[in-house]
Amino acid sequence: MFGSRVNLAAWTAGRSVSTAQRYFATASSLSSAARNHRVVVIGCGTAGLAISHQLLRSGKFAQDDIAVVDPAAWHHYQPGWTLVGGGLKTKEELRSPLNSLIDPKLKFYNDSVGTFFPEYNLIALGNGDKVSYEQLVVAPGITVNYGSVKGLPEALASPDSLVSSIYGYDTCDKVFRTIEKLRKGVAIFTQPTGVIKCAGAPQKIMWLALDYWKRAGLYDPSNHSGSVIKINFATGLPVMFGVPKYSAKLEQMRKERGVEGLFQHDLVAIDGNTATFARPDGKEQVTKEFDLLHVVPKMGPHSFVKNSALANEAGYVDVDEGTTRHNKYPNIWSAGDASSLPTSKTAAAITSEAPVLVHNLLRSMEGKGPEATYDGYTSCPLLTEYGKVLLAEFKYGGEPKETFGNWLGIDQAIPRRAFYHLKKDFFPWVYRKSMVKGTWAGPKGWIN
Repeated sequence: MFGSRVNLAAWTAGRSVSTAQRYFATASSLSSAARNHRVVVIGCGTAGLAISHQLLRSGKFAQDDIAVVDPAAWHHYQPGWTLVGGGLKTKEELRSPLNSLIDPKLKFYNDSVGTFFPEYNLIALGNGDKVSYEQLVVAPGITVNYGSVKGLPEALASPDSLVSSIYGYDTCDKVFRTIEKLRKGVAIFTQPTGVIKCAGAPQKIMWLALDYWKRAGLYDPSNHSGSVIKINFATGLPVMFGVPKYSAKLEQMRKERGVEGLFQHDLVAIDGNTATFARPDGKEQVTKEFDLLHVVPKMGPHSFVKNSALANEAGYVDVDEGTTRHNKYPNIWSAGDASSLPTSKTAAAITSEAPVLVHNLLRSMEGKGPEATYDGYTSCPLLTEYGKVLLAEFKYGGEPKETFGNWLGIDQAIPRRAFYHLKKDFFPWVYRKSMVKGTWAGPKGWIN
C-alpha cells in the first residue's frame, strides 16, 4: 500500500523556500520532474469523487488541472453492504470500475500515497513519483482493522463458521448465509469502541436478522425467552446510539423485542465458538458462547495519514470543524472519514461537507478567506426490520436536524416504510447517478 519515499533533502538542495512560497508557490516552481496540478485530491471514495467533480463543475479548471489519487480498481457503494447482509441486494451490483466514475478531464493517478511534504506543496506516490499542488484535498477514508480482534480473520475466512461482517466486500455476502443457516442458538452482534463507519450499521443488520428469524418462526419477540434463538447486542458504548433522541427509541425497541444489551462490552478475541470482551476498567474480561457472531472490527486512519504532519493526535487530518480547512496548512483541506470533523462518518455527511469544502477552497484560490460553514449534518437511515427505517438526521452536539420533520412535521424516530424505500432504492440510485458526479447535496437537493 505504501510506497518508497523520495529523498527530499537531496531533491530540494540549494533551494530557499519562503513561507509564502511553501504555501502558495506555483507547481512549476518546484520541479520540472514533478507532475504539477492546481488541485490534488487524495482518495476516490465518496468524498474524493464528490469533491473533485464539484470542483470541476465550477468551470474554473482546465484539463488535468485537478488530479485524483487512489490505488483501487473498484469503487464500492458501502452503505449498501447492510442490504447485502440482509439478502436485499448483491454486492456485485453495488460496485463499479473506479476509472469509469472519473471524469476524463481529471488526471487519475491509480497509485497509493507514500509521503506528504506539506511544506513544499508536494506528495510522493507509492512508486516514488512526485506530484505537486497549489491546493490539496485529503479524503482517503479510513481502514478496517480485522486484526483488532484476535482470531477474526481466520473465522471470517472459514466457510463453515457462522462468523461474518458487513464491513468488507469479501465478507458482506457471507452475512446473509449465516442468518439463513442459524436454526437455533445464541446470536451475538457486536459494535466496538472508537470511530467506525456509520455507527448505526452494527445494529441495522441485527434488526434485519431478528425480523428474518421472526418470519421464519424461530424468534418470537413477545416470548423471546421461549424462542429457539437468543439475540445479544454487545456494544462498546454505554448506550444504543450516540444521539439521545434516537438512542431512547432504539433502547425501547431493544427491550420490546427481547434483545439482551451487553453494554460496554468490546470484542477482543474469538476462539471457536467463544467470544471474549474487554470491559471499561481494562482488567475484567467476559466470555460468551455463541452460535452466530456478527463482528464490526475496529477502524482507524490509514498509516500514511496518521504518520504525517497533517494528522492530529488521533491520526485524522486536522481541520477546522466549520470550514474543513487544515488548522496548520491553509492550502490543505479534508472531508469524509479521514477528516477530524467531529461527526458520524457517513456518506450522508459528505453531502454537506463537500459543498462547504469546495466553496471555501475556491475562495482560497482567489486569495479570499473561508465563508461557508459545515454544521456537522449527518444521517443514518437505520433499518429496524424489512420494510421500515428509522431516519436519524442530526448535526454537531447530537442535535436532531430532520429534513422530513421540518417539511412534513413527522417524527423521524418512528420507523416508516417510506424511509425504507429511500434507503433501499433512492439513495443507491442518486449516489450512482448524481453524488459521485458532484451534482447531489443531500437534503439541499441537486447542484447545478
